[in-house]
Amino acid sequence: MPITLPSSSTTKPFTRALFIAMTAISVGLAGCSSNDANTDNDDTKVDNESADMSSNIAKNDAVSVKTVAIDTVKGKVDLPINPAPVVVYDMASMQDLAALNVAVAGLPGDLLLDNLQADSQRESEDVGTLFEPDFESLSTMQPQAILIGSRMADKYDALSSIAPTLDMSMDTANIYESSKQRLHDLGALFGRSDKALRLQQDIDQLIKQTQAVTQNKGDGLIVAVNGDQLSAYSDESRFGFVHTILGVPMADTQMQIKDNRHGQPISLEYIQKVNPDWLFVVDTSAVRGNAGAGAQAVLNNPLVAQTTAWNKDQVVYLSPDAYLALGGYYQWMKDLETIKDAFSKAP
Repeated sequence: MPITLPSSSTTKPFTRALFIAMTAISVGLAGCSSNDANTDNDDTKVDNESADMSSNIAKNDAVSVKTVAIDTVKGKVDLPINPAPVVVYDMASMQDLAALNVAVAGLPGDLLLDNLQADSQRESEDVGTLFEPDFESLSTMQPQAILIGSRMADKYDALSSIAPTLDMSMDTANIYESSKQRLHDLGALFGRSDKALRLQQDIDQLIKQTQAVTQNKGDGLIVAVNGDQLSAYSDESRFGFVHTILGVPMADTQMQIKDNRHGQPISLEYIQKVNPDWLFVVDTSAVRGNAGAGAQAVLNNPLVAQTTAWNKDQVVYLSPDAYLALGGYYQWMKDLETIKDAFSKAP
């Protein structure tokens, strides 16, 4: 049957009704499209925020996490980010915090190095010595965290009764990995992981440069001089990084020294007998400010003069940092640079 159009008398009402209906449908569709677009934008925003959050958590960023797990001698310790005030009794940790530009509220008095405080550091409270805390000062300060090293390790329990205490003592038999972990953890603890990574890259780059010039340049002996007392250190000692990290062979392959903090007592005759190509010296007398002859004067004698190291002017004096802040950022940078320069001059 053919379709019959409405008569002229009904065309205008019909057209108006159809227009109204079509307009309503269009508005509804537009509204749905707008809501869908907003929903998509919201979903994208949530996804981006979730990605940013995951990235921050992976970096131990202070924006996204409230606590971090710190690796200590006593095991993992969960601590709130950016504890304040904080007290530090460990000089290697002081160096790392200084390099991270983290100000410390409480420090021991009479510190012997000049690279232990951040540029932003103001006056700090005197909280005792590296070996003996001032409990009265600590009680008044009420720190949120206390960082200690091996020199204060026997006070751990007493300090823990005041505030969460982190024993940051280095594993001297594995100084590189231990110091790397400490720098990473301190960066995370104070929300400066990116800065800690850049500092570690500084150390790693200098290690590679030093390794490149120490290869096939002869063996070495590490000695500490304290007045007229001499000690030797092996590759398993706290100064063993010269052998284990930089690849300088031990001159005395029969040395049976493990992780002895004070080394093995030796004589000048021992140095002459071992006859090292390189002599690495830690002058503990100078570090401690003790009276008497320094290491150079003690070693300047007829016995040591017979060694290859002395004759070729291959005696390397490690920094005071190596004795006081081993594994700290500035200790690495100072001693690596010193060793690299000395070996670069050798034929």
